[in-house]
Amino acid sequence: MKLLRLLCLPLLLSPVSALSVVLSAALPARAQAPHTVTIDFEQLRQEGLALAQEAAQRSQFQQYDIALQQVELATQLVPDDFRIWAVAADVYLRTDNLDKGIEALKTAEKLEPEDASIQLALGTAYFRQDKFQEAIRYYEKGVKLKPESPGALFDLGNAYFMTNELGKAIASYNKAVDLGDDFWEAINNIGLVAYEQGDADEAITQWTRAVSINAEAAEPKLALAAALYAKGQRFQAIRLAKQALKIDQQYSDIDFLKTQLWGDKLVEATKSLLKNPAI
Repeated sequence: MKLLRLLCLPLLLSPVSALSVVLSAALPARAQAPHTVTIDFEQLRQEGLALAQEAAQRSQFQQYDIALQQVELATQLVPDDFRIWAVAADVYLRTDNLDKGIEALKTAEKLEPEDASIQLALGTAYFRQDKFQEAIRYYEKGVKLKPESPGALFDLGNAYFMTNELGKAIASYNKAVDLGDDFWEAINNIGLVAYEQGDADEAITQWTRAVSINAEAAEPKLALAAALYAKGQRFQAIRLAKQALKIDQQYSDIDFLKTQLWGDKLVEATKSLLKNPAI
């Protein structure tokens, strides 16, 4: 199970007045009458914030082209507000422009180095680039700033998992579970680690627990089915597998399972299960 979060801000107003202020300030004065342009910097700041807020809203509705234009103008109007750079990063990351997203996040980090969400977003961006050591560095910073965040601990656990630091991964997942007993995703991933370590019984215990918390979650149900099938409990395994695939057909795709952090041992067990004609 891999969950990656994005940054966003709450939203407000229209960009029209911001554009009019910028354009009017750029126009030359009439030749017959000397004129001094007075720029209201506070108004420009408010307009920039409003633009960023509207861009965040448009991004949530997948209106990325307009959102990008708005937020790039906002960063010009208010280059010293980390929240605007965070919105810019969010738009870039949603459109898979990871390099620009990281660049915007690093600008935000310079402006507000103690903001946990910026550190965690950098971790997520590097994770998506498969730069797991960099992801760990930023996730660890974020967790230090926000130690009571189950989601941050879960993401850090995933990064440890990808660098084969399995003991650290389980410790991080357990901390996430301790902060929220119903965090079935972390429990599921403890099972993933345990299975790769050769402890099928512990994995089965964890997946059974995850299923008891969320019976509509396909992933632990299919993982449990694969582990039971490998142990010869075929009737129960096939029943669980059918339920899981009815919930989410994606889990019949081995490539998809790998993107969800399923390791080699579990993938092989799942391949054997899916070959059964009853499935």
